[in-house]
Amino acid sequence: GLILAHAGAHEDVIIDGILHDTMQDSIYEKKVSREMIVRRFGDKVADIVESVSEQDKSLPWEERKREALEHIKLFSHESLLVKSADIISNTSELIDDHKRGGDAIFDRFNAPKEKLLQNQLRTITAIIEKWSENPLVDDLRNIARELQSMGGVDFMLKHRAQTIEYAEYSEDMPLQCPVCDWKGTPRESGWIEHYDDLLDVSCPNCEKMLLVVSYPLIK
Repeated sequence: GLILAHAGAHEDVIIDGILHDTMQDSIYEKKVSREMIVRRFGDKVADIVESVSEQDKSLPWEERKREALEHIKLFSHESLLVKSADIISNTSELIDDHKRGGDAIFDRFNAPKEKLLQNQLRTITAIIEKWSENPLVDDLRNIARELQSMGGVDFMLKHRAQTIEYAEYSEDMPLQCPVCDWKGTPRESGWIEHYDDLLDVSCPNCEKMLLVVSYPLIK
């Protein structure tokens, strides 16, 4: 709720931030239904809570997360705000835990480290693509960069930057981040670094290096 309040969200959206996982995570004996939320807070609050809830918790982890990513394409701005705040809250806690406990913290999850981080990163990209003027975009990108850094050597070795000669390079060539799934061009990324003998292009969301371009040698 505090993240949404600081972002200037409407009172209903702040309530949604507090209630967002009650429908999907409440236990059977104390199940929170849509009808219960409607009675207490109204249809609008219930609609948003329902929109950000996973639809079928019985599905395998990867299938649930794939469906959730697709569902973001249908989100209203209010739902995107609630989902953004949830990501920022959960991943900030994950980052702090990782600083204290290292990779051992991933033992408590139902998915391996790489898949867990990539799911969070791709969720952030999906949110930004859906609503680039989201007031929490900067916070989401800061979190994405921390998560990509947490992936560290694993991401770097498995997803190496493409290397090309300058003659092959164009600022309008298509790029795709293999970590967070951002798609665009070097020009659109805005993350082009020039050095004496090369330039590199990084993802604007998670800062993963995507492209290394070698300048021609001067004889």
